[in-house]
Amino acid sequence: MPKRSYGHSALGINGGVNRGFLTFLFSDKDLNTQFLKGVGLIRSKVPCNTCGRDMTCCADPTTTDCFRWRCRRKFAEAKCSQSKAIRHDSWFQQSKITFQEVLYLTHDIVCREPAHLNQQEYGFSSKTTADCGMSCRETMLQYMEGCSEKIGGPNKTVEIDESMFGRRKYNGGHLVKGQWVFGGVECESDRTFLFPVPDRTAYSLMTGIDAWMERGITVISDCWAAYRDIDAQGYTHRTANHSISFVNEEADHTNTIESKWGNVKAFLKSYKRPDDYIYHFALYMFAARCKDEGVDQFTKFLHVVANTEWSSCAPAPPQGFET
Repeated sequence: MPKRSYGHSALGINGGVNRGFLTFLFSDKDLNTQFLKGVGLIRSKVPCNTCGRDMTCCADPTTTDCFRWRCRRKFAEAKCSQSKAIRHDSWFQQSKITFQEVLYLTHDIVCREPAHLNQQEYGFSSKTTADCGMSCRETMLQYMEGCSEKIGGPNKTVEIDESMFGRRKYNGGHLVKGQWVFGGVECESDRTFLFPVPDRTAYSLMTGIDAWMERGITVISDCWAAYRDIDAQGYTHRTANHSISFVNEEADHTNTIESKWGNVKAFLKSYKRPDDYIYHFALYMFAARCKDEGVDQFTKFLHVVANTEWSSCAPAPPQGFET
């Protein structure tokens, strides 16, 4: 947040944006509009499509946002009358609810408040809550994929493993279709990558290894048959035979990545459809990165939104990510 943002004393611990700040901010329409422009959540300048000059932000009580971009300059001996919504080319452009409602709902989604509480408190429909949740997760996914890079390097060691996500409800009932997930942890730094795979065949797992790990590193895995050819791909491969011991004579193990699975599964809720897992993994990895950086999740998310070019933003096919 800018140091001179009006109402900065209402911010949460370490300058994080909280509900109290949002309530204060949206008590005044002019204040919240200037704030949203100041931090980049809506555009501070919008060019006119007719004359090419910057339009003027004008009060318009007939709109929900109470402001609108207008152009009144003369062009070709005629008065230009172009106008655009104040949320034009911004993260809000596809939403029909108010700025305040979007940010309240986004805050609770990023901070993982239960969806049914959002619906009860704000009167949102389940579709509104679901749509906003998916929009947040898509934004996190795009951000995480954009800033991810391969793990490993000289003298680095990476533990790898695969895990099945999906279980029976209360250990009974029908088995929910699960999702295989492949992941790895760099032992020296705890940098992690994970992404869904269709199965745990050699082709699927080796594709993930090539995509997310630098060649020449040491790889530790269990004795699953799909890992047999890792040495031939330019990696030093060591194994821990879990049928004998979880730690071999050289002290090699996969305990770090296996404990990571426990953390991820505890973070995620049950009953995700296979197509949805990549988005919920993005939420987990985003939260983990914020924790490592020591920043507030919601404030970080607002910075991500503010630095995204929404006029040309199109969701890319999900691949995977690292933190």
